Amino acid sequence: MQQRLISAAVLVPVVVIVFLLGPPVLTLGVALLAALVAYETTVLVRKAGLNSSPWLPVVAAPAFVIGFAWVVGPERFPTAWTIVAPGVALVLLLAAILGFRQRDPADGFRTWAGTSFASLYPSMLAFVSAFVGLWAVSQDGRLFGYALDTGRLLVLFLVLTVWTLDSAAYVAGRYHGRGRFMNHISPNKTWSGAIGGTLAAVVVATILFAAMGRSPIGGALLGLVVAIFAQAGDLAESMLKRAAGAKDSGTLIPGHGGFLDRVDSFLFAAPAMYGALTIVSLLRAGGWM
Repeated sequence: MQQRLISAAVLVPVVVIVFLLGPPVLTLGVALLAALVAYETTVLVRKAGLNSSPWLPVVAAPAFVIGFAWVVGPERFPTAWTIVAPGVALVLLLAAILGFRQRDPADGFRTWAGTSFASLYPSMLAFVSAFVGLWAVSQDGRLFGYALDTGRLLVLFLVLTVWTLDSAAYVAGRYHGRGRFMNHISPNKTWSGAIGGTLAAVVVATILFAAMGRSPIGGALLGLVVAIFAQAGDLAESMLKRAAGAKDSGTLIPGHGGFLDRVDSFLFAAPAMYGALTIVSLLRAGGWM
């Protein structure tokens, strides 16, 4: 417990300061986080029986974070797919080339698969940096009357919704545990925790959207999307750790495990939220909403 409190006392002020500074410091912070998560993922992938390059994931993940943040603005959005999509292809190509070095084709394939996964899985943090990149688009957002740019408003919405989900799911599962949920992946998950966490996340998301001056219904729907995919992200990391025979993703945060343990939910929730907002924007642009 003492280690957990010390770690929190050190990390929480750092996170708050980086958030308040905004881009480009916030983008670089997410990039550093992606590199650390990529390192932990590489270790888990190897323990799970796949091979992985030690350097490609650590280079690729922060590169995606920085690249996506740069091309997300509406005037540069068409450029996104001329950079991001070839970037994904390049990772797959380099991972395959690294596999060619193995004498056994089976080992080569495991290197290809392991390196690709260890590179692209943590790279999904790029969708967090995509929200940060929106700061240049609009800086007139407000939350409870306080001015804050659109990008950080969306990041704050994502973080608070996921944290509410995790906290409420823990409380509901601990004190009103009913029915095992995905027991073969995570023995501590319960249906009551999953449902209670989702309901709490939707309520908080609704309040946050209303405080931003946006549709409460839209906030509720977006909160539901975030809650569902955040839990899927948590289960995905649990599956990886089970395959690797590991309790935590790493030991980089004393008392808290690894960085992947802290952001696993965001790896799925961020792209899901980005996708939902993009679909709504396209429907409005086409006159469907």
